Amino acid sequence: MKTALTIAGSDSSGGAGIQADIKTMTLNGVFAQSAITALTAQNTMGVRAISEVSPEFLGQQIDAVFEDIRPDAVKIGMVSSPELIMVIAEKLEFYHAENIVVDPVAVATSGSDLSSREAYEALKERLLPAAVLTTPNIPEAEQLSGIKISGSGDMLSAGEIISHKYGCCVLCKGGHSINDANDLLYNTDGSYKWFMGKRIDNPNTHGTGCTLSSAIAANLAKGYSLEDSIGMAKDYISGALAYGLDLGRGSGPLNHAFDLKSNYRN
Repeated sequence: MKTALTIAGSDSSGGAGIQADIKTMTLNGVFAQSAITALTAQNTMGVRAISEVSPEFLGQQIDAVFEDIRPDAVKIGMVSSPELIMVIAEKLEFYHAENIVVDPVAVATSGSDLSSREAYEALKERLLPAAVLTTPNIPEAEQLSGIKISGSGDMLSAGEIISHKYGCCVLCKGGHSINDANDLLYNTDGSYKWFMGKRIDNPNTHGTGCTLSSAIAANLAKGYSLEDSIGMAKDYISGALAYGLDLGRGSGPLNHAFDLKSNYRN
């Protein structure tokens, strides 16, 4: 069995972060491992508190994973301090980690800040150049590119700027009133591809970014190409959204197990 590591924060409500990543990787056929960057007290309505782990302990978690069950892909999500980012970058470089997918998380679906400005600058300097792919949504792509995005042409411009600046492929995710659900992959060689999607009428989108990036990482771990990994991941997240799970009083989670058929469910 192929394996994947998620380096991200824990979501006590189970809809995003480490919990969403593990569910997604498992349902996409790889063995999931984790290195937790922070504990969060949050639910569908917002983030109440964040407690970071120490850089030393995060490093020990990553060492423990790579020294025993080496991951075939790595997904990086919420990292809230530059010190933690430096540890991640150093460890992944030391172990020659492959198939690194960075979800440049800055703000939760609820609107709560998850990363400091200093951490975001460190992410751009140390993690994006090591990634095979980064998966910004529209606000994140605006931060990374420095331009305002108001249409598909702007998404293409932003993808080009980010890819050239940081040396990684970019999946600029649509939505945010830009288009139905069309995502743009901009490759480091200057080629690009649109992944067309249909907006699903479901207000419960907590953890969609975590889920998509984790599904892509899982597919890369299994040996699929980047384009195929993205296409399969989009199909998976569409199914999880279309299920229409409705939990919580805010923006609720997806049903990551919508396609699970098992003798042990009942």
